[in-house]
Amino acid sequence: MAQEMGFFIYLLENYASYKRTRADLVLRELDEKNLTDFVYNMYPLYHTEAIENAYKDIDSLLSTGKPAW
Repeated sequence: MAQEMGFFIYLLENYASYKRTRADLVLRELDEKNLTDFVYNMYPLYHTEAIENAYKDIDSLLSTGKPAW
C-alpha cells in the first residue's frame, strides 16, 4: 500500500473519531462534494503538520468548499 493511501485511511479514521462519526460517512461526504481527491493529494502537507491542522482544513472544505489556509 502506498504511503499516501495508508495516511489517507489513518486521516479518515481519526477525523471521524474527532467528529464522533464513522470513516465511511466522512468518505461519503467527501465523495459527494468531490473533495476526496483533494484531501488525498494533500498528503505532502497533512502528514508533516499537526493532525489538527488537517481536521480544520477538512472542516472548512466540507462547510465552505475551500481550504482553511
